[in-house]
Amino acid sequence: MSVLLVGTLDTKGAEFAYVRDRLRAAGVPVIVADAGVIAPPAFTADVSREDVFRAAGASYESVKAAADRGKAIELAAAGAAKLAAQLHKQGRLSGVFGMGGSAGTTIGTAAMRALPVGVPKLMVSTLASGQVKHYVGTRDVMMMHSVVDIAGLNRISRAVLDNAANAMIGMAKRPTPPAPLPEGKGESGKEDGGANSSADRPVIAATMFGVTTPCVEAARTVLEAAGYEVIVFHATGTGGRTMEGLIRDGLVAGVLDITTTELADELAGGVLSAGPERLTAAAIAGVPQVVSLGALDMVNFGPYDTVPERYQQRRLHRHNPTITLMRTTPEEMDQLGKVVAERTSASNSPTCVMVPLRGVSAIDAEGMPFWWPEADEALFQSLRNWIAPYVELTELDLHINDPAFAEACAQKLLDMLKGRKVPD
Repeated sequence: MSVLLVGTLDTKGAEFAYVRDRLRAAGVPVIVADAGVIAPPAFTADVSREDVFRAAGASYESVKAAADRGKAIELAAAGAAKLAAQLHKQGRLSGVFGMGGSAGTTIGTAAMRALPVGVPKLMVSTLASGQVKHYVGTRDVMMMHSVVDIAGLNRISRAVLDNAANAMIGMAKRPTPPAPLPEGKGESGKEDGGANSSADRPVIAATMFGVTTPCVEAARTVLEAAGYEVIVFHATGTGGRTMEGLIRDGLVAGVLDITTTELADELAGGVLSAGPERLTAAAIAGVPQVVSLGALDMVNFGPYDTVPERYQQRRLHRHNPTITLMRTTPEEMDQLGKVVAERTSASNSPTCVMVPLRGVSAIDAEGMPFWWPEADEALFQSLRNWIAPYVELTELDLHINDPAFAEACAQKLLDMLKGRKVPD
């Protein structure tokens, strides 16, 4: 199995040759793919640029003649992604390594996102210290900041590339590389450990935030004791999207969606939205789900001075130096209740919405910064008004982080899962 090095050998040839040589010196086989367009490659690649563009359904000659940089990058990214997927399907890939600026990062990470979780992915990028969500997506892409531009070898770039190469060597030479995985899915190969290993247990996906951690941790203990593997997703936007993707992929037996806070960010323009398809995958896939209202009392923004001007007079809470929370109003809570009701009511599988009447987050409790009973009641009443009669609505006179509430949520999901066929 080989590490795929993918990038533009016309502009980054010396740097790719440097990393290639480091990997080979450590006994790691390498396949180099050239996605350059402008000048001839610095050295002969194992996969030519002609082959990369052909994989995207185009010819290198036509791409070069068009002189459209944006289109060339788009096609190179598509070709690199197809190449990586093919090599992985053939069992020939032990990792992917890329480097570059915006173009190289676009191309390299496209190849990485085409691969399942568990295949090593390392991108050395000039953009790695900024907003990288659209490069990483929902995959386990490791972004390393290049510190300097990738434009020649010098004392700084050599140090960064040495560390990057060593990281990839360590991942590629790990003692037990994963077996080839189904395309578009996470790891499904058996783990060492026999019948009790996590790979033998059906998966429950759960959502958590810092302000709902006690609830999710207590529920996880109950579910694991019942023989399930619980995979917890941090409800940061990317976390919710990743969970929804795994549900669509058929990898999840049940969902414990305690923390639906991403819906509030989608509604009010916060920074942690998971998009308009949040809380839809389980309903479409027919997966049993227990849903609660965790952290719907808050919308997330960055540092205090980044809160939009229209919200400056709202109830704000400095969670930490980089995160500012905004309390949702009764009007917003009313809308959120309708969203939760409509999306859970679309399910054709067992679904229950669990309502903690004494607060939906650690700071939504009597004496805490976001305690606002009228706002919470607007949420609860909206649910009562809009939820379908065939969806179970359970109201408990408990706080979301009370152990009894966690126990009730976990037990409800276990009851739903009894006797159901679970994904392999």
